[in-house]
Amino acid sequence: MSVEIVTFGCRLNAFESEVILREAGGAGLTDTIVINSCAVTNEAVAQARQSIRRIKRERPETRIVVTGCAAQTQPEMFAGMAEVDRVLGNDDKMRGEAWRAARAAFDGAAGFGVEASEKIAVADIMAVKEMAPHLVEGFQKGWPRVFVQVQNGCDHRCTFCIIPYGRGNSRSVPMGAVVEQVRALVERGHAEIVLTGVDLTSYGADLPGAPKLGQLTKQILRHVPELQRLRISSIDSIEADRDLLDAIADDERLMPHLHLSLQSGDDLILKRMKRRHSRKDAIDFCAQVRRLRPDIALGADIIAGFPTETVEMFARSLDLVDECGLTFLHVFPYSPRPGTPAARMPQVEGNEIRERAKRLRATGEVALQRRLASELGHTRQVLIESATQGRTEHFVPVAISGETPGAVRSLRITGNDGARLMV
Repeated sequence: MSVEIVTFGCRLNAFESEVILREAGGAGLTDTIVINSCAVTNEAVAQARQSIRRIKRERPETRIVVTGCAAQTQPEMFAGMAEVDRVLGNDDKMRGEAWRAARAAFDGAAGFGVEASEKIAVADIMAVKEMAPHLVEGFQKGWPRVFVQVQNGCDHRCTFCIIPYGRGNSRSVPMGAVVEQVRALVERGHAEIVLTGVDLTSYGADLPGAPKLGQLTKQILRHVPELQRLRISSIDSIEADRDLLDAIADDERLMPHLHLSLQSGDDLILKRMKRRHSRKDAIDFCAQVRRLRPDIALGADIIAGFPTETVEMFARSLDLVDECGLTFLHVFPYSPRPGTPAARMPQVEGNEIRERAKRLRATGEVALQRRLASELGHTRQVLIESATQGRTEHFVPVAISGETPGAVRSLRITGNDGARLMV
């Protein structure tokens, strides 16, 4: 065994894990497992710690390196674990020299104990100002859908969010480099490209001329005509620009599916979160994109039990699911992140948070079932992901049999099994 990786958290982490495998393997590391951690919730951090302990019990001779957002924000905690051999910062994890330094440290420490402070190789993430493109030649080889990282970091400071302290300020990959990445991936046979980032709609503000996400999207669609499907990952609706809306309306290769960072349906909670949109803004945006692309599927992140949230405030989040016509719900039970303003606000009781999250998920399930039922009789363009599953343009899962992975097939929907469409 050379290098293995365990990934927690977002799609961006999934992309970065592929870069880590390349760079760590190229540095000559052996018998090493990398934990690419997430800091969004207390549960994500706890899962990483549990995974570290389990791996060391099962494979005591294996070295463990922890990186990712939780490692960036809480390096001392991970370094204090006897099972951990090194803690690597979130920017350094993408650099070959950092992995070569890790190998040298391991070789130099052979047979000797290492103090916790010596394990830490975490630089100031706020000092990182530029972002290099990372094209991974072997990225999920053979997969029909792959991710392209176009942006990292965040300039906003939502009161519940620790991610800016794990990722740094917003920075973007130049448009030309993104177009070249997409072209290279399409030439290797990938049918669908997903643009991803931490705060995707802030793309370009740090680049010459300050291009926006919509301009990048149009450039990709114009200059890579052989691209079959382009998908946008999670966006902040208040930052959606005119070019992006035009692309949604005008180019069928841009998939009719958006995932929105809404977080709450109550205006006072949105203000306390330091969000930049109102409830009305969210509803109006969803109505606008539905006018542009009537069949569009919308998902959203919503937090249950944010500090000071009353029963009435929570009810407005429940109502928002129907008022925005959401199909996919990603529910986060609120958990206080150390150092964030929300952690110092009056907290909702834990059992109540869990109950509200349960109700939100149930509401989301009703919305999903409604969408599944509405697909009956329609013909959809289904990207075949595997021998058993595909996805429609709207990201709705489809049960598949006898199709070739990687193909896009025109299939008629005949029903659903409660979780996936049937053809």
